[in-house]
Amino acid sequence: MKKINARLDSISSPFNNIAPWFFRIALGIAFFLHGYKKLPAPFMMEEQHRMVTWFESIFIPMPEVFVSIVILVEILGGVGIILGGLIGLFASQVGHFITRISALFLVILMFNVFYIGHPDWFVWPPMKLLTSEQMFLFVLSIYFLIRGNK
Repeated sequence: MKKINARLDSISSPFNNIAPWFFRIALGIAFFLHGYKKLPAPFMMEEQHRMVTWFESIFIPMPEVFVSIVILVEILGGVGIILGGLIGLFASQVGHFITRISALFLVILMFNVFYIGHPDWFVWPPMKLLTSEQMFLFVLSIYFLIRGNK
């Protein structure tokens, strides 16, 4: 077992520095696309209208404002996760901060997605929660909030 692990370590060790980039790029693109599809463009209005209508139905005040905030957090948070890593290659403290602040906003957003949008997912056993895309976006956001660019 030790020999196999040592061999696998020798093969994978050159890629240790780029491994977090797979998470970073996937998370950034996923959030960007979630926000982009809600932009107020003629071919995307249905998604935004559906969200405003749903916010109204659960009595969230100023639903248009909150939908705009969600869109901005998704787009800017997704871009910030990727950009924070890229900037971190040249200015480590700035990139680290951008990654963490972007992740913080994404964690807050995802917490509200669960709390407001999917409270039924917490019924035992939480199968919907544990098998949802949202859970993985939430966990990856927490990862970058904690780790930043380290």
